[in-house]
Amino acid sequence: MTDLQTAARPSHASHAAHTARPGAAPVSVAAVAMGVAAIAMVGGSVAISSVLRTAPMLTAEAIRYAAACLLLVLFARIGGQRLVMPRGTEWLWLAGIALTGLVLFNIALVLGSGHAEPAVLGVSVACVPPLLAVLGPLTDRTQPSRPSRAGLAAALVVTCGAALVTGMGRTDAIGVVWAAVVCGCDAAFTLLAMPVLGRQGPWGVSVHATWIAAVLYGVAGLVHDGPAAVTRLRPDDWLAVGYLAVITAAAFVLWYSAVGRLGAGRAGLLGGVAPISAAIVGVLLGGPAPRPLVWAGVAVVLAGLALGLRGRPPRTDPATPPGTRGLDTDMVR
Repeated sequence: MTDLQTAARPSHASHAAHTARPGAAPVSVAAVAMGVAAIAMVGGSVAISSVLRTAPMLTAEAIRYAAACLLLVLFARIGGQRLVMPRGTEWLWLAGIALTGLVLFNIALVLGSGHAEPAVLGVSVACVPPLLAVLGPLTDRTQPSRPSRAGLAAALVVTCGAALVTGMGRTDAIGVVWAAVVCGCDAAFTLLAMPVLGRQGPWGVSVHATWIAAVLYGVAGLVHDGPAAVTRLRPDDWLAVGYLAVITAAAFVLWYSAVGRLGAGRAGLLGGVAPISAAIVGVLLGGPAPRPLVWAGVAVVLAGLALGLRGRPPRTDPATPPGTRGLDTDMVR
C-alpha cells in the first residue's frame, strides 16, 4: 500500500462531516441516503453469499477483502481522497473492526447456523440498533452525549419491525451464544470506528479494515483450507467473490460516511433496512412474495425510522449553550 501517506490530515469527506452544520437538511438527507444504500447493499448480498456455501470460505473471504481493499485504494486515488497511515492506538481500533466486524462476525454466522435457524441470527442482527443507540453517543469523541430516550425507543421499534420481517426460529443454547456473538460483532463494526473516523475518515477506516481482514482470513485459510484451496474455487465462486468485493468496498465507505455525519446511534436505526432489502432481493431471485406479517414488519421499521430520524443531530460547535440542541439529537445510526 505505497500510496498511504503518513501525514496526520483527515480526508476531505471526514473534514466536511465534522465542520459542516449537521443540522442542515442537505447534509442530513445525504447521510441518511448513504446509510440506507450501504445497508441495502449488504442486505441484498445475502442471497449472493449463499453461492459460497460449498467453497473454501476462509480463502474466498480473504480474496474478497483483498479485492475490496484494492478497489478502495484505486478509487480513493482517483477521487483525491488522502489515506493516512494508522498510528498509536489507531492500529488497535482498526484491528478490532477487522477481527470482530469482518472475521468473527462471519465465523459466528457459519457456526451459529449449525445450531440456530437463519431467522434467529437475523433477529440477533436486528438487536444491534438499541446497542448503538445506547453506546453510540458515548463513543463519539467529537460530541459525546447521553443516549436519548426517544432515540432508544426508536431503535427498539426498528428492532421489533426487523424481527417481524425476518421471523422467529428455533435454536439451542449454543445457538443463542453464537447469536449474541453475531449481535456484538455487528455493533463493534460501527462502535470501534468512532475513535478513528475523525483522522482516518470513511476511506481510511474502510481501506485499513479490509486489508487487515484479508490478512487474517488469508492466514486462517492457509491453516484450515490448505494452500491449494484457491484452486477449488469454481467460476461461479469467483463471480460471487468479485460481486461481494465491489459491494463491500462501496458499502463500507457509504456506511462510515453516514456514521461520521449522523453518529453511531442514529445511523444504527438504518440497520432495519437490511432484512427488508434481503426480502426484496429474495423475491427478485424467484422467491415467494412477502407474507402479511413481513409487510407489517416493514411498516414498523419505517415508523421507527421516522421517529428516530426526526429533528436535527447535535451541533459540533463546542460553544453551543446547553439546552439548545434539537429534539432527539443525541441519537444516531
